[in-house]
Amino acid sequence: MQVTTTFRHMEQSEALKSYAEEKLERVAKYIDEPISAQVYFTVEKIRHIVEIVISGRGIVTKASDSTNDMYAAVDAVLDKMERQLKRYKEKLKAHKPSNDENGRKISKKIYAAESIESSPEPIIITTRTEVAKPMAVEEAVMQMDLLHKDFLIFTDAKSAEINVLYRRKDGNFGLIEPQRG
Repeated sequence: MQVTTTFRHMEQSEALKSYAEEKLERVAKYIDEPISAQVYFTVEKIRHIVEIVISGRGIVTKASDSTNDMYAAVDAVLDKMERQLKRYKEKLKAHKPSNDENGRKISKKIYAAESIESSPEPIIITTRTEVAKPMAVEEAVMQMDLLHKDFLIFTDAKSAEINVLYRRKDGNFGLIEPQRG
């Protein structure tokens, strides 16, 4: 696990840094490799604030807490984070389809804006192929929240149809489903 620490409004402390790194190992078992963690230690008047952001393969989670003691704040944040990650893993297990071979490959192409205006054939800048994994709508919402995405294309686990879930301007979610026969 790669850990980056930042100290704000306080002197750097190797003891605090090694304490946080040691405690982070207990949440590493919930996330697939590679894992990176950013730990922010901040002192504001009498409050000691610890904020941790952990990124793993397909998941980003964040938690913070403040107390009068920096070590207690580290423990409190990691307790919160461990609960979040346990809940996430349990939801994934509950929504996991029987096999992942049902995922459909989707090609994503990005076009240059100038080429659309100047020539009849647009120029493709990049193409990326992704798998639209089978999942329930609830899991797709959870994935969008964890990955901080504005939309997600997935295969509905019940109907095996491609669906698009998107975040509306009012903060709610919209679902685009194919029209059936």
